[in-house]
Amino acid sequence: MATRRLSQIFNTPINNQEIAEKIAKTLIKSGLKPLKTNPSLLSNLNSQITHLVLSNPHLPPHSCIKFFTFLQNNQSFLIGHKPDIKAHLTLICRLYKATMFAEMREVVNSIVIDGKLRCPVSGLVSLIENESNEARFVEKLCDMLFRVHVDNKMFKEAIGVFDYMEKCGLKIDERSCMVYLVALKRLNEVGMLLGFFKRIVESGVGITVYSMTIVVDVLCKRGEVNKAKELMSDMVVRGVKPNVFTYNTLMNAYIKRKDFVGVNEILRLMEKDKVEYNVVTYTNLIEWNASFGKIKEAEKMFEEMRESGIDPDVNVYTSIISWNCRGGDMKRAFSMFDELIGRGLVPNAHTYGVLIDGVCRKGQMEAAEMLVNEMQIHGLDLNQVIFNTLMNGYCKKGMIDEAWRLQGVMQKKGIKIDVFAYNTYASGLCKLNRYEEAKKVLFEMVEKGITLNAVNYTTLIGICVKEGTLVEAKRLFQEMENNGEKPNTVTYNVLIDGYSKKGNMKEAYKLRDEMEGRGMMPDVYTYTSLIHGECLLGNVDDGLKIFNEMNGKGLVRNIATYTTMISGLSKEGRSDEAFKLYDEMMKAGFTPDDRVYTSLVGGLH
Repeated sequence: MATRRLSQIFNTPINNQEIAEKIAKTLIKSGLKPLKTNPSLLSNLNSQITHLVLSNPHLPPHSCIKFFTFLQNNQSFLIGHKPDIKAHLTLICRLYKATMFAEMREVVNSIVIDGKLRCPVSGLVSLIENESNEARFVEKLCDMLFRVHVDNKMFKEAIGVFDYMEKCGLKIDERSCMVYLVALKRLNEVGMLLGFFKRIVESGVGITVYSMTIVVDVLCKRGEVNKAKELMSDMVVRGVKPNVFTYNTLMNAYIKRKDFVGVNEILRLMEKDKVEYNVVTYTNLIEWNASFGKIKEAEKMFEEMRESGIDPDVNVYTSIISWNCRGGDMKRAFSMFDELIGRGLVPNAHTYGVLIDGVCRKGQMEAAEMLVNEMQIHGLDLNQVIFNTLMNGYCKKGMIDEAWRLQGVMQKKGIKIDVFAYNTYASGLCKLNRYEEAKKVLFEMVEKGITLNAVNYTTLIGICVKEGTLVEAKRLFQEMENNGEKPNTVTYNVLIDGYSKKGNMKEAYKLRDEMEGRGMMPDVYTYTSLIHGECLLGNVDDGLKIFNEMNGKGLVRNIATYTTMISGLSKEGRSDEAFKLYDEMMKAGFTPDDRVYTSLVGGLH
């Protein structure tokens, strides 16, 4: 026995034996109280006596723990008698035999975190490993040491234990290896994680699908989706079959990359392996279809999910509601919301948030306010996203005072006014041509320590363009880049439009070329601005050339593009061409405004 082995090492004198038996009897009969009231009983306490007390077969394991804890916590009058490494091992042996593994783990943990008690795993094992019937105990102790080191983020020491076990032919529990992988994943130690997984595969540890899925997930989050799929295929050859969680992880990664081939391949493999979809699979597929505007396909997946006996949770309902809101089908969105409640599910702040966003998009601010009141009645408080959504809705309706009133409500609730809120308010002021106030709001934001981002700079540049101060607009453009904020397509479009309206086409084209050089493709707004600029200068043929170039670029002309070109042709008296574009515009489903009719009539005269 392990405890007998330890007794032989100590070579115990008889008087120590008598003291130990006296302490043990006291503990069995009266517990710790006599030791606390009469410390003299422990006056001769030493490491050998402690070992004898803890290894006494008549003393229950729970009493051993209490005695051990008492010695650790009462060093004020037990100076120099804190349990040493041998006392720890003695108690660990007792707890192992009593199958009290949780308590055993606590003692192992105290060895690991106490710098004075730490020693190599070989040193710990040397006291007990020579007994043939203790092999399983040694294996259990080492496995526990490995886990405890991982829990304390002592990864180097954990690998030291792993090395020892591998060298001695001791079996390490696959679950312990999984604990190591999870810990490294949480700390984003990807290199160590991949290296360890490769090692446990090569060392013959029985890998399960759960460990494999952890690594697949890490690779997917790094964008190495193909490598993750290759790993999965390699593990299949080794006998580890992927489950629905593995496939969902890969599918989600392909969805984020908008990889049709990848998504379909995962679905094919799931069908081949007869892996049934779960709620996450259906949620992924609903999001996948809806993101491409395939609302009917998303709804079909939703119905298939219910037919399969899988009850949609609040997240699935929220997803369906959200996509219907984005598609403008508020009737269907509210119908799904009512169904959610009818099924006994409780809508969360996100559910209310997507509905509020939907009605705000429609300009139905009264409905938004009703939803806000309803969610507060149900104990759900407004978050920053909902406040920003409401502010954006008010600004779009020109209700600028109501939008700014929300600022005070946010501050009372301890929610900081973020860069989005400031820009929303500033943009709302711009729509009302209150440019000075808009600039004041953005400068106030800077004074409060919030750094201007690309959207803020674009708003300021737009204000300068509207005010006709293109020099200031260009200066802000340069400042933006100097501060590490990259201009986007909208930023370039604002400047291109400004220069085009001023007739400075050389600068407008220069910005268009610069934009393309940065990998940003000009859009319909870019081309419309350039057409407008050429037509203003009377260069209608150049405008037509750009107009026709849009088809080759795969750009769909909008009502502004047609109106601009018709106006340019009409001013030059080219009525036949203008009317031809008018017919084309009507066939495209656009409704002409008064400007188009005025241009056409003017062209005839």
